[in-house]
Amino acid sequence: MAKEGSYTGTAKWLHWGMALVWLGAWVIGIVATHWRDEFNAHHELTYVHKAMASTLLFLIVVRIAWRLSHAAPALPDSMGPTMKRGALVGHVLLYAMALIGLPLSGWYWSSVADKPVMVAALFMLPPIVDPDQSLYDLAKAVHTNMSWLCGALVGGHLLVALKHHFVEKDDVLKGMLPARDR
Repeated sequence: MAKEGSYTGTAKWLHWGMALVWLGAWVIGIVATHWRDEFNAHHELTYVHKAMASTLLFLIVVRIAWRLSHAAPALPDSMGPTMKRGALVGHVLLYAMALIGLPLSGWYWSSVADKPVMVAALFMLPPIVDPDQSLYDLAKAVHTNMSWLCGALVGGHLLVALKHHFVEKDDVLKGMLPARDR
């Protein structure tokens, strides 16, 4: 059971675990594509990137189920209705784009390129469309541009959390941090 104003331990594990997987996959994906010759000549990083990112598609199902069955703590009264609505919209965008849309767009890109996607190096995802080289450049552009947009969303999320902690001096960030014995 979570203390008042705090997320449950499971919610915290899902948040921070998925954040680490997402950030790792995002950084590896950037390195794998922008420094391909130097660091990814044999596509080892691409394999790791896909193995990490594809796990998010399964973890998001667990996370959404947990979230629907365990309410988030209330936002501080110091936040007005517009800010509370902005927080909701921001979280919906993070879930929809960074945790669902971005991995799906990568799976789509791999499918049109006829490239496998291994989930955590355990099993292969089936292609979601038939291979089609005529769609390769579009699929690549969608995934690449969405990754930068998601990076901006995640960066904004981090900045807002830090603003709550250091400027507003409320407990929004503390509610998602691991519990500490006092």
